[in-house]
Amino acid sequence: MTFLPLTRHDALKAWADFLQGVGQYAKRRNHVEPLHRNVSRLSAALRFRTLLEDEILRAPLQEHPFHSVEKWVQEVCWRRYWKGWLERRPDVWDSWRRRVRELHETLPEATRQRVKAVAAGESGVACMDEIAQELIATGYVHNHARMWWASYWIHAERLPWELGADVFYRHLLDADPASNTLSWRWVAGLQTPGKTYLVRASNIEKYAPDLLISNRAGSERIADGAIAPVIAPEFANTTRQALIDYPAVVPTSGRRVGIWLHADDLLPEVGPLANLTPVSVAAFSQELDDCPIPALSERSIAAQEEALADGLARTAAHFSCPTEQSTHADPAACLDAWASKHGLEEVVAFAPTVGPVADLLPPVRQRLDKSGVALTLIRRASDAHAFELSGTGFFPFLEKMSRHLRHQKTLFPDL
Repeated sequence: MTFLPLTRHDALKAWADFLQGVGQYAKRRNHVEPLHRNVSRLSAALRFRTLLEDEILRAPLQEHPFHSVEKWVQEVCWRRYWKGWLERRPDVWDSWRRRVRELHETLPEATRQRVKAVAAGESGVACMDEIAQELIATGYVHNHARMWWASYWIHAERLPWELGADVFYRHLLDADPASNTLSWRWVAGLQTPGKTYLVRASNIEKYAPDLLISNRAGSERIADGAIAPVIAPEFANTTRQALIDYPAVVPTSGRRVGIWLHADDLLPEVGPLANLTPVSVAAFSQELDDCPIPALSERSIAAQEEALADGLARTAAHFSCPTEQSTHADPAACLDAWASKHGLEEVVAFAPTVGPVADLLPPVRQRLDKSGVALTLIRRASDAHAFELSGTGFFPFLEKMSRHLRHQKTLFPDL
């Protein structure tokens, strides 16, 4: 099993192992420990949905008193809250993408060089450089360390938050469009306007003492009180929009159906697509390639390909049908060609959340419409419920979700 499990088999095994100590999660989660055994390390599996949030809520809630697993529930709920928040404000994602392009085109050369140095773990602040080097080497960094490094990037180095978020997005194997973008905005003081997060040496000493013990070079730059916050300007339209109302079940049509499997949800055999009889299942991945610098890291691309291959293998076994997988510069054209090859009349997929897959929807619809193929998008009922509650702040959302989870008679009926 890899350090971050990507296949469903490995994710379920990792979850079974972690579940035994989930009651201790609240006490241990903030400590940055070697190999990170105090946290679940399921974030990549959750990002690609080889494992569902519902699955890692169900057992703790059934086996433990709510108060003993409340912190675990809260952290799982953050993922859905961020996704729901971004679903209502898609320009925040679009704005981030635009700003990354603009900044790479307009930054002074000296700033560009500093961006490269800090991103490569060559800033001169040893503990921050160790975090950056771990990111590059493994594709993973503990959440607490992510906050420290993001704060250092923004408030100590005074570099654009958008480019720091881009570094994370390209290297993290669990890079979720909503969680990554909005967490960086939070550190920068945009999610809660004017409220920034400042890294402090005392906090690192408490939760990750090894980062400072081995090499204190440059640590005076992050000493308590040494950093003044930078309030980032807002470039995005954050006006709340209505959620798109996707069906929770596949309407009966009698058409020749194919399933489009994508990186936002790789578990069609569990939930509302499970009883379909598809002619074929296909997955076409695309790198984040519209920025003037290299796209996703090789490690990130390999992780996505592994998750997609696992999803297709499980799908082939469950639906007893042929599958296809490829990486292509034009996934819309690939989907259209696949639909034509198999004589499909309808393509069914889980509705992607705001991010690279959702960005493909306009050209995909256009190509399929031109070929007379219907595109049906389905949203899991539990996602729709969570997104509906995510219109305002996190803590009102958490209160409603916690009440819902505590009092639900039959937990997660669509599993």
